[in-house]
Amino acid sequence: MTQAGENLTKINASGVSVFYNEKRALNNVSIDIGENEVTAFIGPSGCGKSTFLRCFNRMNDVIPGARVEGSIMMGEIDLNSKDIDPVLLRAQVGMVFQKPNPFPKSIYENVSYGPRIHGLASGRDEMDHIVEDSLKKAGLWQEVADRLHDKATSLSGGQQQRLCIARAIAISPSVLLMDEPCSALDPIATAVIEELIHNLRERYSIIIVTHSMQQAARVSQKTAYFHLGELIEHGDTRKIFMNPEHEQTEAYISGKIG
Repeated sequence: MTQAGENLTKINASGVSVFYNEKRALNNVSIDIGENEVTAFIGPSGCGKSTFLRCFNRMNDVIPGARVEGSIMMGEIDLNSKDIDPVLLRAQVGMVFQKPNPFPKSIYENVSYGPRIHGLASGRDEMDHIVEDSLKKAGLWQEVADRLHDKATSLSGGQQQRLCIARAIAISPSVLLMDEPCSALDPIATAVIEELIHNLRERYSIIIVTHSMQQAARVSQKTAYFHLGELIEHGDTRKIFMNPEHEQTEAYISGKIG
């Protein structure tokens, strides 16, 4: 039973392991992702955090030799099931990558692309509304409202990343994955994206991979620390950073290992 103040579970991952051919990249990871929460995955390079992130929208499927074991349940649906169409899954689980990757099209076409291929708009007026609403949610509308037909590549790096967020949410996902979304951005653009993440969690469950422990502390409610393919510790962000249970977590957070 859910206690007062406790978030509902959006995704339950149980016994998830990932192999690249014979190499095990992730070992028996189990974790609950809360509804309308930001969960940060932290840990040294090569620890498995991005590999695990890609399990939630089947992006590992496109890597030759990759194999995923275990179950990842979103409600009654096992995301690993062969019956699940990865294209439809990615409409429910949007993703923002490390470097902004807008399509070589106009700002408008970048946002309208997903709704168009998924048949979410019945006409131009409805598409205009989706584009405007998505850009507003991504905090970009006021900056681009009068130049929607300019090339997306004319935007700054921070604006391009917010455009990619608008593109991801235009198809009304329930989960947003962010793989180091600020690593290519300057501090000012990073602060804007972090504020945006804070606002977006009212509507979405968000999982963010970050190398920045300061960023994890600022934006997340839950933090998971990974090391060498193992989930070492998962819990409330404040507790993980102030009073971790595991020596390994404490050593990473204090900078003794990295």
